[in-house]
Amino acid sequence: MGAALYKIILAYNGSAFAGYQRQAEARTVQAELERALQQIGWGGSHVLAAGRTDAGVHARGQVVSFQLDWAHTTEDLRNALNHYLPQDMAVRAVSEAPDGFHPRYDAKWRQYRYRIYCQPVRDPLRMNFAWQVWPEVQVDLMNAAAENLVGSRDFRAFGSAMTEGGPTVREVFSALWSGEDDEWQFDIAANAFLYHMVRRITFALVKIGQGEAPVSLITDGLHSGELGLAGLAPAEGLVLEAVEY
Repeated sequence: MGAALYKIILAYNGSAFAGYQRQAEARTVQAELERALQQIGWGGSHVLAAGRTDAGVHARGQVVSFQLDWAHTTEDLRNALNHYLPQDMAVRAVSEAPDGFHPRYDAKWRQYRYRIYCQPVRDPLRMNFAWQVWPEVQVDLMNAAAENLVGSRDFRAFGSAMTEGGPTVREVFSALWSGEDDEWQFDIAANAFLYHMVRRITFALVKIGQGEAPVSLITDGLHSGELGLAGLAPAEGLVLEAVEY
């Protein structure tokens, strides 16, 4: 039959991982997936992913591709991988990919979601998947500032390129806070993201919502290339939701 190129949608709870990318002496998503693949006869050197999430960051829609000689259905492949994967990982879907498919370079856009909850006391049932924020935020201020993120912009104030000297211009398609009661979520979609870009933007917007920074902080950072505010939202609130092709 010969090897075919497969694309999987992968979900994982990032709490116990040192990030997506394989490391020599740390537990990673890539290493666990490759270990499961080896159990079903995969002999490749590495899989390809749409992006590399940081330690503690979660995913619902990570996309990974690999070559595999598989004589059964894609549903059988999904079930076989989930049998060998640890409980904090799961393959949600499997499909055959066209020749030459690359999950990173072929992506049209990516969507991330960041969750916060506004309480003066930590919530043990939410703390691994959301950032505890106090004082509470004014979401209208956060959305007024977030509107200025949309478009093709130089985001060097909010992140760094994946390679030294690489481009820092990205196109953001949408950026919006929504929610109710004490829980809020920030959804942002772009053609690509800089390193730490979503977490730095989220941190800035939360400080705006708490009245600790002006709404103009975002536009000032975009124009000057410097944010003027140090900080990064914690990893646990961030989820890679989807990658679109």
